[in-house]
Amino acid sequence: MDNAILLGPIFIPLAGASLGVMLARNRTYQHALALVASVLAWLCSIVILAANLNGEILTYQLGGWAPPFGIVLVADQLTSVFALMATTVMLGGVLYALGCRDKSVSSPMFMPLFLCMGVGLNGSLYTGDIFTLFVFIELMVISSVILVAISDNRLGLEAAIKYLFISGVGSLFLLTGIAALYATFGTLNMADIGRLLASGERPLLAQAAAVMLMCAFLLKSGVFPFHFWQPDFHTTAPTPVHSVLSSVVVKAGIYSIIRMITLMFTDEAPLIQNILVVLGIIGIFFGSLAALRTYDAKRILAYSTFAQVGFILVGIGWGSPLALAAAIVYAFNHSLIKAALLMITGYIASRTAAKTSRLSEIGGAGKTLPLAGLLYFVGGLALAGVPPLNGFISKLTLVQGGIGVGQWVALGLVVGAGTLTLLYMTRTWQLIFQVQPAEPVKMKSYGDSALAPALLIVMCVVLGLYASPLIDLAMRAVEQIGDPTLYIRAVLGG
Repeated sequence: MDNAILLGPIFIPLAGASLGVMLARNRTYQHALALVASVLAWLCSIVILAANLNGEILTYQLGGWAPPFGIVLVADQLTSVFALMATTVMLGGVLYALGCRDKSVSSPMFMPLFLCMGVGLNGSLYTGDIFTLFVFIELMVISSVILVAISDNRLGLEAAIKYLFISGVGSLFLLTGIAALYATFGTLNMADIGRLLASGERPLLAQAAAVMLMCAFLLKSGVFPFHFWQPDFHTTAPTPVHSVLSSVVVKAGIYSIIRMITLMFTDEAPLIQNILVVLGIIGIFFGSLAALRTYDAKRILAYSTFAQVGFILVGIGWGSPLALAAAIVYAFNHSLIKAALLMITGYIASRTAAKTSRLSEIGGAGKTLPLAGLLYFVGGLALAGVPPLNGFISKLTLVQGGIGVGQWVALGLVVGAGTLTLLYMTRTWQLIFQVQPAEPVKMKSYGDSALAPALLIVMCVVLGLYASPLIDLAMRAVEQIGDPTLYIRAVLGG
């Protein structure tokens, strides 16, 4: 049965972007349209998640063509949780952009491109076709590259060009892996590929395709050793774009990895998961230590994303139901926290004369911004995993997952590395809000709005105090993806 509601999170923002181009000369209407489109996409994702609560997997056949020959949109509980996360942060990004004073945000093409980035993100989550996944990821990449290129930061264009070339390598990996799968199985439908691989046979190109797909998804997520593009690209982006890039766009690769090892390459999953544990631990320490040594508040949070994604990879790598649920909870909570912290950093930087987030120039700037100080303090504690905030729930479930699988060395490293997060967030908060600068920081009386980060911080507090609903959703999602035949039957029938 076709569920047309699946079109909402993808085609409503796409329609908003198209109409936004036509309304380029009327910025007020364009911004109102972007807000309405984002709210409707968010509401659709909630409706889809509610429909999944009874265990039903929703599908929609585009053009009426039945899979595996036609493109199908699919929403199981894993998809719905990630999509709710994505649309929530995208809505926050639009809210922040409406009150942002950056010149790039006033460009007539900013909002259409921002919505297109959301289209690519949502589409990559809902699609059940691996080539369409490639198309949506490329739409997301191209939109974000242009948004970074037009940034107020003078290094934005350089960072965008660098990432365009690096992303091209990832796209080559992804497209080559897709071509190998199609040459081997004659289908692009992920459920159909999963059905064929479930036989246990591994034709010549099948495992090579798994390697190429893994490389592509790791690069898109900025995971070691494909991480080197991320700090420059994310840091130079306009604040609303950076808040989305570092919080949810990197999760598209994480989602694809989970889908790949639970639906298609289930036999290879144990080997892949062992690799993910190693890469995750390396990422945790490298990102955390780099955040301790860097010189820019936004760059600290960019390196922090590298580290926090490492925690998620470790949860996926441990592979037990509880560990996988912990990875999903961690991904959701991290997205809210990181988006809020980046927006608060932009809120402060927008009020300095230099409009910079370099610690040497904004040290002490937050002493006159008590609201920003409170929000950043709460967000930093959440990121470090201090109770009773949602970051604590993330780390607690991850530790419980590690205890369940008995990987004590990896668990010890993960717990020990968690203290590094507290160190660099405490250091950053003190430098911005506590240190008395040698010379007074030149501050403006106006700047970006604090509405969006305040709403996200409230969500962080609520999800810390009332964590059961999110954990329950994550456990339901893990239970469902634990039996790939449910997904396959929902898509292919029978």
